[in-house]
Amino acid sequence: MQLLKDRIIKDGTVIGTEIVKVDSFLNQQLDVNLFQAIGREIHQRFKNDKVDKILTIEASGIAIATVTAMEYGNIPLVYAKKAKPNTMTDDFYKAAVKSFTKGTVSEVVVSRKYLQPGEKILIIDDFLAHGEAMQGLISLCRQAQCEVVGLCAVIEKSFQGGGDKLRKAGYHLESLARIKAIADGKIVFAD
Repeated sequence: MQLLKDRIIKDGTVIGTEIVKVDSFLNQQLDVNLFQAIGREIHQRFKNDKVDKILTIEASGIAIATVTAMEYGNIPLVYAKKAKPNTMTDDFYKAAVKSFTKGTVSEVVVSRKYLQPGEKILIIDDFLAHGEAMQGLISLCRQAQCEVVGLCAVIEKSFQGGGDKLRKAGYHLESLARIKAIADGKIVFAD
């Protein structure tokens, strides 16, 4: 998605050789016009798949998943919480997820009533590095006996291998911008 790549080059900040900071438009401050274009692009890439619900993880994936759910005609959006709140008194699915950027492990949870057996799920996240968040969300779907019809990352850092693992496992994975390297302070896209 050229619009996204251009924005990453214009406003992204490289930190070392593994981190691209895009909080000025994707994480902390959101460019709503860009998000609408992202939602349309994700819908376009998965338009031939039946999708009952979209699943993401808090917090950065929620806005992207919301605009995508709207593109699907306002289908339900479910997000995994990074900690079980005291208000979650019913049964829930859980999975351990390691955050690459934070270096922490969270036990993500989704109430059982929000993921039902047989539902077709599209998983969306902002970044894909080692694939930990996607694997955790896939685990929640397996526990719920849902079918994962696709995975989408807004930005994939392909040099960290998560995308390759998921593709080799047979998942339909789309990434809107694939970074193959960060060299000499510059971002090099895969395609």
